Amino acid sequence: MLDWTFLPLTLNQIISPQTIAFALAALGLSVHFGFTGLLNFGQAGFMSVGAYFFAITATRFGFPLWASILAALIGATAFAFLLGIPTLRLRADYLSIVTIAAAEIIRYTVQTPDLTAFTGGSDGINGAEAGFEKLNPFPDRVYKIGVVPYTNDDIWVIVVGWVLVALAALFVWQLMRSPWGRIVKGIREDEDAVRSLGKNVYAFKLQALIIGGILGTLGAIINIIPTSLQPNNYGTQTTFFLWTIMLLGGATTVLGPIIGSIIFWVVLNLSDGFIGILAATHVLPLSQVQQGPVRFIIVGIALMLLVIFRPQGIFGKKKEAHFSV
Repeated sequence: MLDWTFLPLTLNQIISPQTIAFALAALGLSVHFGFTGLLNFGQAGFMSVGAYFFAITATRFGFPLWASILAALIGATAFAFLLGIPTLRLRADYLSIVTIAAAEIIRYTVQTPDLTAFTGGSDGINGAEAGFEKLNPFPDRVYKIGVVPYTNDDIWVIVVGWVLVALAALFVWQLMRSPWGRIVKGIREDEDAVRSLGKNVYAFKLQALIIGGILGTLGAIINIIPTSLQPNNYGTQTTFFLWTIMLLGGATTVLGPIIGSIIFWVVLNLSDGFIGILAATHVLPLSQVQQGPVRFIIVGIALMLLVIFRPQGIFGKKKEAHFSV
């Protein structure tokens, strides 16, 4: 008998914390690349830094929720300075090399046995959500959205997450309509022209890197609250997922990364379910182990098609497509 339970589960992916987390992180990546032209291939690094600062301060040092969030934001800001100071005066491709390398360095560093007492090593960190759950105003019972049951803690993180997405989108929208936003969009098009007007291009790039990194950090916090912090969740796969989401919705739009995250996770879960059914009915000669990589092949093909045929994304305007380095 074929298992079709993935269909209702896929619909609930629309509101899931994972979708929220990637929407926030992709919105931050849009600030980096879509609006400022920074070729950042290490957004997973910002997410990892923020997640570890949040989890370590909450579980190892007993920080209250607000202090752990503040620590995560400070960590992301420090990481932006560490990456930006030596590279933002150089060509954009140098930034891409540094960011993807830095994200991988962090992932391997936190798994070092010598740091296990703080980082949890390969097992990650559990229990960082305790302070967040103490603020939960929802009664302790089972809630149903569609056919999927949710606990009160699940509902709490979903509500807070989507409020955070709305506030982040409003913030970026207002920011890009401000004089600051017009300057960074000018930097994206021709930074020499902006520099000739007396603007400190380096400072604006660094500010954009910090803002986008903070949005990625907030996404990481939402992502680990209902589950746990796992270092392998912040590898290059996460970065390429974020790029696909951003390009899918539109790199130069505010709503694009949010809608792109919803579409991406729904399609990814649907493809995973249908591949499983096709393999079970022997239409596709795939083992259970082989099914996982196939969906990543689908993501890669979709990303290539997007760049070739719709570089501005679903919601972007054609004249705003920007892929120069």
